[in-house]
Amino acid sequence: MKFSSTLLFMLTPAMVMGLLDQKMKAKGKRYFGTALDAWHLSGSDQSNIKMIAGADFGAITHENSLKWDAVQPQQGNYQFGNADAVVNWATSNNRLLRGHTLVWHSQLPQWVHNINSASQLTQVIQNHINTVMGRYRGRIYAWDVVNEVFEENGTFRNSVFYRLLGENFIDIAFRAARNADPNAKLYINDYNLDGPGPKIDAMIALIGRLRSRGVPIDGVGTQAHLILGQVGGVQSQLQRLAGTGLDVAITELDIRIQTPVTAQKLDQQYSDYQTVTRACLNVPRCVGISVWGISDKHSWVDSTFPSYDAPLLWDDWFNRKNAYWGVDNALN
Repeated sequence: MKFSSTLLFMLTPAMVMGLLDQKMKAKGKRYFGTALDAWHLSGSDQSNIKMIAGADFGAITHENSLKWDAVQPQQGNYQFGNADAVVNWATSNNRLLRGHTLVWHSQLPQWVHNINSASQLTQVIQNHINTVMGRYRGRIYAWDVVNEVFEENGTFRNSVFYRLLGENFIDIAFRAARNADPNAKLYINDYNLDGPGPKIDAMIALIGRLRSRGVPIDGVGTQAHLILGQVGGVQSQLQRLAGTGLDVAITELDIRIQTPVTAQKLDQQYSDYQTVTRACLNVPRCVGISVWGISDKHSWVDSTFPSYDAPLLWDDWFNRKNAYWGVDNALN
């Protein structure tokens, strides 16, 4: 059951202009952003979504429409319509764009899984990156070049990329990305880097190896799909990631609540969003934060974690939640 915010938090988007991105920039950061796809910009909620995105967010990430299965479902058959719609809206509204994502084991078409030749896979990776990044060269500020390479125990995922190419698939992808757009910021991105353990240890060690080999990598993204009341380790882990010498970004922030959602839990979410925002502000190499969507109505959490709800800054009716004011308070 959804919980509707009350009192001050019932204000509609038009009534209060929080301008989170402007406040983030005033703190010396690059952006405060969100994720969108083409259907957000053309569906029944488009007026609310565009109003909020226009008021509060300075960077846009494609939620799904730049993933491999969306842009190249069959080999050589590129479909850019939905991705173009997001790029065109963002650029016409002077928003930064983060490209997500180029090489990922998930949402990968079957024809890529079926490749059994290392040389063929190398060429496929290079062609995919060159085509996708080349289309948007100079328009997308940063790319998640490689996404989610580690299991929770710090070992590499048994993807087609790792099976055929080993760790070198990461080098191949980043070198292709640098060639495709020399001015774009190139990131490696993963989740559950928010607390100590073998996964973040493995990521930091990998970054060290990549840099020692001269791989052109600029940043590390921590997705920060968090659970209510479990955000206390975020700042210390951001500092560890920043210790690699790379820029750091919080790339997919949401804080999900175990149902039932109550007023007390929404108050805790206020505090948690405040804590995470302050964590980025307190780490000089943290360049920005992107939340993974605008409204609870459209969050991936509902289908992926059915016993959780209400992870974002606006509720199902596009009212600002306590969580929004947690971010705002941290930025003030």
